[in-house]
Amino acid sequence: MSEIAQEQLQKTCLYQEHVDLGAKMSPFAGFIMPIQYSSITQEHLAVRQKAGMFDVSHMGEIFVEGPEAEAFINHIFTNEIRGFQPGKVLYGMMCYPDGGTVDDLLVYREFTPEHFLLVVNAANIDKDYEWIKEQVKGFNCKVDNASEKWGQIALQGPGAEDVAIKVLGYEEAAKLGFYEFCDVKYNGSRMILSRTGYTGEDGFELYTTPENIVEIWRKLLAAGVEPCGLGCRDTLRFEAGLPLYGDELSPEISPVMAGLGMFCKFDKDFIGKEALLKQKGGEIEKKLVGIEIEDKAIPRAGYPVETAEGEEVGVVTTGYHSISLDRSVCFALVKKEYAALDTPLSIRIRKKVFPGKVIKKRFYQTNYKK
Repeated sequence: MSEIAQEQLQKTCLYQEHVDLGAKMSPFAGFIMPIQYSSITQEHLAVRQKAGMFDVSHMGEIFVEGPEAEAFINHIFTNEIRGFQPGKVLYGMMCYPDGGTVDDLLVYREFTPEHFLLVVNAANIDKDYEWIKEQVKGFNCKVDNASEKWGQIALQGPGAEDVAIKVLGYEEAAKLGFYEFCDVKYNGSRMILSRTGYTGEDGFELYTTPENIVEIWRKLLAAGVEPCGLGCRDTLRFEAGLPLYGDELSPEISPVMAGLGMFCKFDKDFIGKEALLKQKGGEIEKKLVGIEIEDKAIPRAGYPVETAEGEEVGVVTTGYHSISLDRSVCFALVKKEYAALDTPLSIRIRKKVFPGKVIKKRFYQTNYKK
């Protein structure tokens, strides 16, 4: 990549740390980000077996507060936040009226009444913020894009809790359940410690000032925690059956099409509800499925999905030869009549066709702390 092109990309607070570690850097979501340090396989296995850390400071933090903050978020968010207690985190989507996905995100209910944190995808920060500001008209609450004020590290793996306690000194980590968070301090500044994760393993997110994030990164590195890039972040989330916005969710791919209807609560009103109800009722052309092929070839994004007769019925959205499972698997968006489990389907990889079948999208048995 040219120096001019790099200058046009944003850098996280940990950029220089990545460069100093010799990370392979590449553009992602408008940022210059580490793809790998040692190897994708080594970093992937470190998270599955021990603990690894990721720079996720490129993610967006949008705060919503005010007397009608709850009503507003419930209006734009597919999941149900009424009765949702402080210290809890919820996953869901924001949708357009036609059911297409604005973004998938996490909603944190803060400990101060009527305060919420929305954590959105890096590529969508500006788009999401403008869309949210447009929808908030008529609601008594305010919206603040504070993304530049926060850095974030994801600490993931079966050893993450021990690291959070022994290296960082946060005994609170042991008390957090899955999709819970607490407020702690680091150098006198607020830090949000949450337990969600995007890898299929137990893990934590550390949100605090950019300066503190750099110090925490160095402390974890000195303690032997493996630095991990976006390459293995993708292989890990994929094995766990987790979607990536832009691949498995988009303005053209709704939550129902992606098999995420369980995060849409149809007993309340929200933007896109009517369109999604119709899709749930059968008015849908395509569905996201998992496919395993009978070979070690890699079914990459964009490859055609075909029937035994050679009819093209879909396209791969993400595919790998799974590091954890030693199987070639992929997500694919296919015509709904070919979405049933065990349906025989093939992947065309250049000039060769590899037979396979539809399987469940969660390829790997996740290990979250419940």
